[in-house]
Amino acid sequence: MGMSLKTQFLSRTTPPHVVTLVLLAGLSALTMNIFLPSLPGMADWFEVPYALMQLSVALYLGLSAALQIVIGPISDRYGRRKVVLGALILFLLATVGTLVSPNAETFLAFRMLQAVVAAGMVLSRAIVRDMVADAEAASMIGYVTMGMSIVPMIGPAIGGFLDGLFGWHANFTLLLLVGLAVTALVWADLGETSAPKDTRFAEQIRQYPALLASRRFWGYCMAAAFSSGCFFAYLGGAPYVGTEVFKLSSQEIGLLFALTAIGYLIGNFLAGRFSVRVGMNRMVLWGTLTTTVGLSVLALFTVAGLSGPVVFFALTVPMGIGNGLCLPNANAGILSVRPDLAGTASGLGGAIMIGGGAGLAALAGHLLGPGSSELPLIMLMLASSVGSVIAILMVIARARKLGLSGS
Repeated sequence: MGMSLKTQFLSRTTPPHVVTLVLLAGLSALTMNIFLPSLPGMADWFEVPYALMQLSVALYLGLSAALQIVIGPISDRYGRRKVVLGALILFLLATVGTLVSPNAETFLAFRMLQAVVAAGMVLSRAIVRDMVADAEAASMIGYVTMGMSIVPMIGPAIGGFLDGLFGWHANFTLLLLVGLAVTALVWADLGETSAPKDTRFAEQIRQYPALLASRRFWGYCMAAAFSSGCFFAYLGGAPYVGTEVFKLSSQEIGLLFALTAIGYLIGNFLAGRFSVRVGMNRMVLWGTLTTTVGLSVLALFTVAGLSGPVVFFALTVPMGIGNGLCLPNANAGILSVRPDLAGTASGLGGAIMIGGGAGLAALAGHLLGPGSSELPLIMLMLASSVGSVIAILMVIARARKLGLSGS
């Protein structure tokens, strides 16, 4: 990793162009959220409760969490190119399955299989680390992450537009077409960046106790999990709130979803600008407090009977800003606990964060039923955010006790 590898676009003998990696990671983000405005309509289509249909979010996140742990060692053993292409082919087959599913249970099975596309998100970062030295890797990963933050802005808006014109099948048809295009691009442009070697999965598992025994590691993980958990709960419940509580169309819900993503982009910008100056732990604290204050105001407005679609969706912008401030720094904190185990910490921390998000997304679906208001969802999001504040305060207290900097 000490030298940069020369790239030639559309050559299978050189590392991929950054555009290929952005699109590869973006496909994973698009798969997660493009169909969210369609969820209530899909529940009607399959004649099942919303809570069952909403499992398409939670189960997808759960499998993505599991992939965070295993996909790195698998690609170490067989090479990045083979694993990415294999995952994309499975994704295409799963997407065809979602389109022809005769019932909700079959759809959910194929939806779970779609989670293999998360390999693109995980391995795009690994490929960057293969290609360039550490100093350049941070900048290049920034471009990949920026692409992933743009997709959530436009994904639900596109999904809502397609749903309104053609129904929910159009979203998965678009995923199939985009998936075919990305697969063709990866086949033509992604040269192998990591020579296959003996698997290190067993060694990675043996390193877990060293991390799990660290209170700071758990503190950063919980701060990240509870902070992002607000957003995952929102993903699970907001489509129902928009459709059933506020009587919005799928197109309107798709457009309003972009507000939170804009907030996240603002938070990312602020994190990049001020994290070095302010300090990692304080940036996490500021992020979690921003989210908590915004959700507290939303809860007060709702209890006072002053809520509505504009208030509800606009007050998720602070949640986006807070996540944008918190998550980059919390993830850096996860890696800082044991720098010699950074790869293991990244996989394990990601699994805990996304796995927790899957649980909260599922819980959001169960809290919302016929006749319910938006308040149960808001209180779940607020409770998760308060948990993130408590977690980072524990990290700061521990760091001060150990005499560590960064708080």
